[in-house]
Amino acid sequence: MGLMVLALTLVLTREETASSGSSDVVRKESHPDLLRQERGIYQQTLYMYEGRVDTSPYVIGWIWSFQKVKRYHLEGEGANSIFTVDDEGRLFVNKALNQKEKRIYFLKALMYDGDNTLVDSILLDVWVFSSGSVPVFPTTYSGSIKERSRIGTEVVAVTATDADDPEQPQGALQYSLRPEGELSAFEINSYTGVVTSTSDSLDRETRSQYVLVVQAQDLKGQPAGHTATTSVTITIIDINDNIASFTRQQQWKSQISHLLRSPSTGTYEFQVPEEQKLNETIGTLTLEDRDEIQNKDPVFTITPPFDNMFQVKLSPVKDGDLMLRQVLDYETRSSYSFTVHVWENNLETPADNADSAITSAQVNIKVIDVDEPPMFTRPIYKFSVMEETMVTNIGAVSAKDPDKASQSIRYSIEDKDCPIGVDPSTGQLFTLRKLDRKLEATHIFQVRAQEEPGGLESFVKVNILVQGVNAHAPELVWDEVFVCEKDTAGRVIGMLNATDTDDQIPFFSFSLVHPSTTFSITTNNSDNTADIRLKRGLFSLDDPTDYMLEVRVEDGGRPPMSSVVQVPIKSQRSSSFCISKVFPLLLHCWVKQWERMMVMWRCYQKKKSLARMNHYEEGGIQMSRCQLVVDNQEDGGEMDMDRDGLSILTSAPHDSSLLRHPDHSPHHLPPPACDGDMAVMIQAKKDKVDHEVNSFPNDTVQSFSYEGSGSLAGSLSSLVSSSSDSSLDFSFLKECGPKFRKLAEMYMEGSDESD
Repeated sequence: MGLMVLALTLVLTREETASSGSSDVVRKESHPDLLRQERGIYQQTLYMYEGRVDTSPYVIGWIWSFQKVKRYHLEGEGANSIFTVDDEGRLFVNKALNQKEKRIYFLKALMYDGDNTLVDSILLDVWVFSSGSVPVFPTTYSGSIKERSRIGTEVVAVTATDADDPEQPQGALQYSLRPEGELSAFEINSYTGVVTSTSDSLDRETRSQYVLVVQAQDLKGQPAGHTATTSVTITIIDINDNIASFTRQQQWKSQISHLLRSPSTGTYEFQVPEEQKLNETIGTLTLEDRDEIQNKDPVFTITPPFDNMFQVKLSPVKDGDLMLRQVLDYETRSSYSFTVHVWENNLETPADNADSAITSAQVNIKVIDVDEPPMFTRPIYKFSVMEETMVTNIGAVSAKDPDKASQSIRYSIEDKDCPIGVDPSTGQLFTLRKLDRKLEATHIFQVRAQEEPGGLESFVKVNILVQGVNAHAPELVWDEVFVCEKDTAGRVIGMLNATDTDDQIPFFSFSLVHPSTTFSITTNNSDNTADIRLKRGLFSLDDPTDYMLEVRVEDGGRPPMSSVVQVPIKSQRSSSFCISKVFPLLLHCWVKQWERMMVMWRCYQKKKSLARMNHYEEGGIQMSRCQLVVDNQEDGGEMDMDRDGLSILTSAPHDSSLLRHPDHSPHHLPPPACDGDMAVMIQAKKDKVDHEVNSFPNDTVQSFSYEGSGSLAGSLSSLVSSSSDSSLDFSFLKECGPKFRKLAEMYMEGSDESD
């Protein structure tokens, strides 16, 4: 039973109490815990329920004092009959009480020491209540707390309910821990029901769970109140507070490799075959870690220099799996010995087993010799053979026995249809028959190497590439080459090409048979062509000279074939001839410029309103001003007008109704687009159209006098074009791309008329 929390109140004198009347009783019942004082004597208020009958007296409270008391004596209403007290200060009630008969009893307890001297006294008020409701816990509770948590860490809160008014003693609950449960590591707040820890040394590895029994009692927790109990299960949560330690248990790996552990030295011994695969477990270094697996975080290190040969990885249960980084070779090394260290990562507290953990172990590896098959010196062999020839020495394959007891090797080819043979002792390959590239360009087969006699064997792939015979010399191809007076050093004046009728892929190289101080040949490996370049420039007009270059072109065949051709280079004193030679390229660039101007023209026209483009209005009469024919085909200009027909223009009325006023007087068109003599000519043609109704105005100013008006590109009409070469501007060649770079240099070097 938990100790009752005593409510101390100040005491009034009996005379004051008697004179206060019934109103004072009501006041005391409404406020039973109000403090009252008289002569330094304190009051203690106790509660009980009516109608409670027991075979023996039951405790309703304890009388408490700071003094050393040996004997208690009661005075007052029901003293020593209804209420009694023992030598330990426990106050008993001896019969069932009725609230209707009496609601409150006033008592006084006198306390004596061993000499029977009065040392203290206290006034007792015993309140009787009608039977109240019993507290109820809705469920059992569970909580958790990490091991090593601080004192006072909250674990769980319990709550009971009571149907009585919680503001009155019948509904005022207090909580306590029953002795049937765990009392050593936890406590409960008697008012809030919150369970907290009273120890900072909780250890899951020692005890992982606690069960508490919580009691809720009304009447403010006094012994006479109704009670209810519930259980609270508390789980201790594991943290990483232990170091991983090597064990001393005996382990068995497999029939081939096994592990022995010496209990005294802690040494691991493994027997591993030399054919052991990489990154596969060859043995397990078992660990002991009292933490749960999710909190185990061991890290392994191997002492150099064998850390590049072996590694330790975590197993699914957080042990150490020993693996190979490099293959073993018994013939090179038959044993290894090294130390493995283990340490714990992410420890949350100082380790419990820091003084007892075994954190290093000696590992001994014994390599077991295994008979290994022959090993070829290459993973694949590639050779080439000339077609239509018998070859006795194509090349050789080579294999050796990696074991110490090296055995001789015998070579063979199992494919009976293979046209290649192999020497059984040397591995030398040779042809069994002539090969034809046109029938089969590549032969692929396997060569077997076997230890003698009848030992292990291995295979390797061999590729034989059949090369065609180079039977034809290359032929040189070139366009006419010439130099002009203003050609400068480094300029490309011609290009050479070559052809070859052999079926193999050619690789041509070009060179001069005789060195030249004027010209050089540069082979372009990317496209099997060559450039003829000038080594000097600025040729004289007064000394035109033709040149002859002897050029050798050679293919890359076997055997190599070559031919020598004389390439003439003409000297031209007329710069206009030089221009005419490259005019097709120049014309192509001009066409590109024309297309760009047409795009600009279309963009500009789209921004103008359709009404303004096709019609204008004067004097209230709407008149056709312009009819544009759009043609994306390159044409011959005015010479092809009849060929094209321009049938779209036939849609114009032939009676010139749009060209005249209703009074048949000629309509005045806008001012002509040209001035001077050209204006007179245009006006004459206009008058002819106005008076000859049945005549169709082919290419006249009626349709095209405003050609190019407002265009960003300007007029394209031949009427305003100039035929003089001096007005040509070749600066646009810079925009025609790399192919026109040399052309731009040729026509932009000078500004005098001789260019």
